[in-house]
Amino acid sequence: MLYQLYETQRAMMAPFAEFASASAKLYSHPLSPFTHTPMAQRVAAGLDLVHRLAKEYEKPAFDITSVQVSGVEVAVQEQVIQARPFCRLLRFKRFTDNPQALAQMKEQPTVLVVAPLSGHHSTLLRDTVKSLLQDHKVFITDWTDARMVPVEQGDFHLDDYVEYVQEFIRLIGPDVNVISVCQPTVPVLAAVSLMASAGEATPRTMTMMGGPIDARRSPTAVNNLALNKSYDWFEHNVIYRVPLNYPGAGRRVYPGFLQHTGFVAMNPDRHLTSHYDYFLDLIRGDEGSADSHRQFYDEYNAVLDMPAEYYLDTIKTVFQDFGLVNGTWEVKGHLVRPQDIRHTALLTVEGELDDISGAGQTRAAHDLCAGIPENVRFHYDVPGAGHYGIFSGRRWRELVYPRVRDFIRSSAAPAATGASPAPEATAQAAPQAAADSAPRKTSRASSRTRTRKG
Repeated sequence: MLYQLYETQRAMMAPFAEFASASAKLYSHPLSPFTHTPMAQRVAAGLDLVHRLAKEYEKPAFDITSVQVSGVEVAVQEQVIQARPFCRLLRFKRFTDNPQALAQMKEQPTVLVVAPLSGHHSTLLRDTVKSLLQDHKVFITDWTDARMVPVEQGDFHLDDYVEYVQEFIRLIGPDVNVISVCQPTVPVLAAVSLMASAGEATPRTMTMMGGPIDARRSPTAVNNLALNKSYDWFEHNVIYRVPLNYPGAGRRVYPGFLQHTGFVAMNPDRHLTSHYDYFLDLIRGDEGSADSHRQFYDEYNAVLDMPAEYYLDTIKTVFQDFGLVNGTWEVKGHLVRPQDIRHTALLTVEGELDDISGAGQTRAAHDLCAGIPENVRFHYDVPGAGHYGIFSGRRWRELVYPRVRDFIRSSAAPAATGASPAPEATAQAAPQAAADSAPRKTSRASSRTRTRKG
């Protein structure tokens, strides 16, 4: 019933949002006589803000059409490599007539970015992809809004997520470098673990960023909610059926609007201040700041529904039973054993101010992946970065991306064989120019004893 009420409210607000948008233009267009009336700028700014608060936000486009490769502007085309009911594997294919740039691109490593299925679209990682395209061949998982998947396509469980990741890794090939951001760190680790246990070739590297590998460490509000409520509570209070006006009518989902409400409720003051600042920017005519606000909230407010089975599996396995770290998680009858991974280098990344995945939760992967040699395992704490700062924005571009890029480069040969990297490669992967911001090799002992700020 709640989903139907939400849809009714959304339909009722749509005309009002369009009216506010048209009225805002009436008071701001240079040829309109209303533009020259007293308080016109304030009225236009207020109406524009009302429009943005009331409008529906569609899935944004990646809109990556070109990128710089060694100083050369190359064209980028988005291609669908494989389509499954709940996910598409996309590739950002680069094109250029410059022989030098073309030769360099052919030699660059391949990266699979596993985007989170946690309420937002994969376009949330647009900045991540744009940076990676400078030095890599880039693939990304593009998860489908569950309300758009007909019931006839069947259910989608956490185990299916793991199988999708395995399928994409096999399709791209064992030389792939896998980067998982937030939620997928757990299923990606499971996917690679199962491949290693089965004797399959595993990815050259794994980079895990801000994910709940061990949600018991430095629990956040997200972790506490999952612990304080029972599995039955989640099933009966946050799961609804998709209304009739969508292709997935009747499918049980965790609605995106509920997830979005939870995100906003975590920091309501911050969002209120941001919207008020946007109002002031419009009055002052600061279009640069106003555009930045629009770009962020166009992405942040665009949410998708998650399949109920997948959402409930994640609550139970990751946040209540801690199946991965307790060694009890089975995927389709096969026990997940991260200690079986031996030939995949590992880098974990955490944000100092992350309020979604707490300090040490991602770093816990080093304790689990005991079979990976310590000299190809690294950890990086991003100073001053919140959750989104580790994969988007200035800190991602200036602090995190160079470490990820150098880590992948340095692991080009040793990760496939299990051999030790050359000294110069290790130095490149873990530059020590600044002790408080450089990646550090992580042993199991140091991972248990090191204390950090939460």
